[in-house]
Amino acid sequence: MGFVKVLVVEDSERLQRSLQTGLRRSGFAVDVVGDGEEGLAYARHGKYDVIVLDLMLPKMDGLTVLQKLREGGSRVHVLILSARDQVNERIEGLRVGADDYLTKPFAFEELVARLQALVRRQYGAKSPVQTVGSLEIDTARRTVARSGVEIDLTRNEYAVLEYLVARRGRVVSKPELLDHLYAGTAHGSENAVEVLIHQVRKKLGGPSGEEIIRTRRGHGYVID
Repeated sequence: MGFVKVLVVEDSERLQRSLQTGLRRSGFAVDVVGDGEEGLAYARHGKYDVIVLDLMLPKMDGLTVLQKLREGGSRVHVLILSARDQVNERIEGLRVGADDYLTKPFAFEELVARLQALVRRQYGAKSPVQTVGSLEIDTARRTVARSGVEIDLTRNEYAVLEYLVARRGRVVSKPELLDHLYAGTAHGSENAVEVLIHQVRKKLGGPSGEEIIRTRRGHGYVID
């Protein structure tokens, strides 16, 4: 993945230390700041691949930091850290331009996997609602609807669809989808990916689902 630079904006000194140590051991270059004003200054002047942003910060809250970044035209990927009772703030963060979130407490391995996924993602529109034909994929609420009627997808089915939509026009291989779903663990198989794709297509409407997610034999899947 190459040289990846991460900014952590977090006021807990204990969490600062553990994230800085862990992320550096995982191969990231890391800057850590403890309040929103300093975080905004670093974010504006540093060339970061991802920002890990706490919501509850001194001097300036995380949502304000994020909003100012997006208003200034910054397209840096942002992962929000939030407490379990901050659902509305988390949704608002996704709507104003965050790319992902983690709820405290979290497993460090999941943070690393999510950061890696964000780095792999091509920069694109920050709108939470993506459209593919009559489909609407709301990445803030993690819902899918066709012509206003919601389609019930499992967590992994949604993850596969969202991943393909984020890479629209590019063929995604089975191993890449497998890595996205299971973050390099021993869980899952390429056969499991085939099953998920089949289930998603069926729920998107049978033959029309196959038209949305196309197979490139020997290469993978693509949404045009």
